[in-house]
Amino acid sequence: MRLPPTAHTSRPWRIHELAHDFRVEDVWELPCRGGREDFARLVALIVAEDVSRSPSRAVRALFAVRSKLGAVLGWDDPGAAARFEAPSLRDRLPVDLRNAAPPEFDARPFTSLYLLDDEFAAELANRTVHGVLHIGWVSDGTGGFRGQMAVLVKPHGLLGITYMQAIKPFPHRVVYPATLAAWERAWQTRPGPDAPSPAG
Repeated sequence: MRLPPTAHTSRPWRIHELAHDFRVEDVWELPCRGGREDFARLVALIVAEDVSRSPSRAVRALFAVRSKLGAVLGWDDPGAAARFEAPSLRDRLPVDLRNAAPPEFDARPFTSLYLLDDEFAAELANRTVHGVLHIGWVSDGTGGFRGQMAVLVKPHGLLGITYMQAIKPFPHRVVYPATLAAWERAWQTRPGPDAPSPAG
C-alpha cells in the first residue's frame, strides 16, 4: 500500500541527517510483519533480490530496456556519478553508522550504506539520478512490527528531471506492485530462525 510522504518524514530515521537534500519520491507499506528481531531477515531478503530476474515479465522487460539505454547512453558508467557531482552518501556517514556494517546486494545497482536494528539504507547513483532506498521497521501498535520502504531522489539536472517524469508511471503501476508481491511471497516462505536454509 502506498503511503503519504509524512509516513517517512515524521519518523526519527537517521537517513534524514544524511539525505536532507533529497526529496521523498515514494513511501510504501511492505507486506512483511514480524517481531523486533525479524528486521535483519527482511533486509537479507531484500538485498538477495535481483530485479532482472523478477517473476514479473513486465518488470524484467522494463529493466532490460533501462539497462540497454544506460549502456548505450553512458548513464550507468561507474564514473558518471562523480563527474556530475554526486559523491557517495558514505562520505556523510557519522562514525557510528560507518560501523553499522550492512549486507551488500547480490546484484546492482544499489550499494548498501548502513544497517541498524530498525533501519537500513542503500544508494544508487548514475547520470540521471542519485537515489536512496530506505527500509524501516515500524511498530504496528500491537507489539509487532511492519516493513516500510521509502525512495528518496535527487535528479541530476534537466536530464534527470526529464527522466524522472518520463518513468513516473512505471514504478507505481508495474515495478513496485510486482516487487512488493515478490517480497511478500519470499517473506511468507522464509525459514524460521531455527530452520535450516533451503538446500542448493
